[in-house]
Amino acid sequence: MSEERDDTVVLIDENGDEVEFEHLDTIEMDGNEYVVLIPLQEEDNEVQEEDETADEVVILKLEHNSEGEDSFISVEDENELNKVFEEFKSRMEEEYDFS
Repeated sequence: MSEERDDTVVLIDENGDEVEFEHLDTIEMDGNEYVVLIPLQEEDNEVQEEDETADEVVILKLEHNSEGEDSFISVEDENELNKVFEEFKSRMEEEYDFS
């Protein structure tokens, strides 16, 4: 049984499959808005080895079109991506272990 969450974002991957993400943060920087997401794990796959690498976050730029609809755009610029990730780490250092 799946529980309803209001912090869930569903995106379509390159194969056309729906993938659920948890919204961790929204960051405004340099006149742009970014969302930081982490993939939600299926309950059956939640058990992981202790030494297994933690999930990676996904950072997408939020763009608004003329009709007021939002779109998530991949960030291609490595420097821009790193700058947003560093801001996320500084904001969330007490909640997550980034080591």
